[in-house]
Amino acid sequence: MQLTIDTQTDTYEQAIDAVQAAYGLNPAAITGDWPKAPALESRPGPEQLSGEDLWEGWTDRLLFDTIAAVMPGARAVLRRIVELGGTASYDAVQEYFAHHPDTPIGQGKIGGVLTSVRAVRRRIGPDNNTRVLELDDRVRIYRIEPVLVEGLQRAFDLADARPDLLRQEPVRS
Repeated sequence: MQLTIDTQTDTYEQAIDAVQAAYGLNPAAITGDWPKAPALESRPGPEQLSGEDLWEGWTDRLLFDTIAAVMPGARAVLRRIVELGGTASYDAVQEYFAHHPDTPIGQGKIGGVLTSVRAVRRRIGPDNNTRVLELDDRVRIYRIEPVLVEGLQRAFDLADARPDLLRQEPVRS
């Protein structure tokens, strides 16, 4: 038996029904009763984000492309700083992730995790040298420009709706 599920168009419910029907686990499920999959163009995507300049060349689309391209640990740190309103101390961020159940980041490793943000920024960000995330070494504070916090929140909302668009951890063998 061969079962094909198109992850771009089939819903989760359709996939589960198909597997259950194939193995006889849910004989009541027949393909005619499946809900119609949403049209591909109705799914939210980065193309729906604004290209309007928010601040120094940053747009909603560039912010989404940035969080989609960074490593998951860096994305989690950016999300945490956004949740805190765009300003957080290095120590508070470090403490939050030290024993985090999903994204633990070892003591003193936050800076290394965030190198992904700098690398992606050079490739994806606006042509000027403006950063999404600034670290004030003098007072050890991470800071994101307030208007970018709003744009990042919209980007994270899309990321939550479409996790398939995000970079994942490399597969380790």
